[in-house]
Amino acid sequence: MGIPRFYISPKQWNLDSLALVDPEAHHCQDVMRMKEGDRVVVFDGRGHEATAKVATLSKGRVALKVLHHARSPQATADIVLGQAIPKGKNMDVIIEKATELGAVGIIPLISERTIVRLTTDEARDRREKWQRVAIEAAKQCGRNWLPEVRQPITLKAYFDSAEEFDLMLVASLQPDARHLKVVLHDLAGDHPLPHILRLRRVLVLIGPEGDFTPAEIALAKSAGCRPITLGPIILRTETAAIYCLSVLSHEVFAPA
Repeated sequence: MGIPRFYISPKQWNLDSLALVDPEAHHCQDVMRMKEGDRVVVFDGRGHEATAKVATLSKGRVALKVLHHARSPQATADIVLGQAIPKGKNMDVIIEKATELGAVGIIPLISERTIVRLTTDEARDRREKWQRVAIEAAKQCGRNWLPEVRQPITLKAYFDSAEEFDLMLVASLQPDARHLKVVLHDLAGDHPLPHILRLRRVLVLIGPEGDFTPAEIALAKSAGCRPITLGPIILRTETAAIYCLSVLSHEVFAPA
């Protein structure tokens, strides 16, 4: 078993006085049963990582002594997932896998066919819960850059924000959708590594159960999204998200 990993927020990251506080302190003390002198790895979600040992334990706080530290480089491309909120706990699965696959941002989308409807307070609470899912996934997979889970938003309101990308994609069941591999091949031209050189920011939108409506696909296209098909089999929304992120991660991340 490897050294346990814990998260410390960037605001609390200070190598001279690193400490775990709730809920990470609870995880360290009550779940992992760690004692003074045990080693841990901590990260701040912004690339910093430190190996430390437990110095003292008190209720709600674990003081650490840093042994050595390092900084992980950022990914060569930013992949942002716009995901229509599915029913049940499937959003937790999507956020977990998106974190593992290197997404830098996750936008929970409220679409016309989204079953889940949230009040303002529910949306805030859900976002905080989903961000915690991303933290737990980053702890498990060894990622030191934490994706930002944003506030749930409608598709129209998101496009009104005019965020800029080098490539925008929307998964679609419409007949004009092209295969993702074909779209990437067309972008490649004759250059052997065009995606690494050209694509610094990529957005991919995944619809809910039943897909985006034709009007929503039209809205996405008018905003610059290219409709893509994921093949002849209709995938579940969580499978579609994992598929797209896997392909894009393979294509746009530069090799180490």
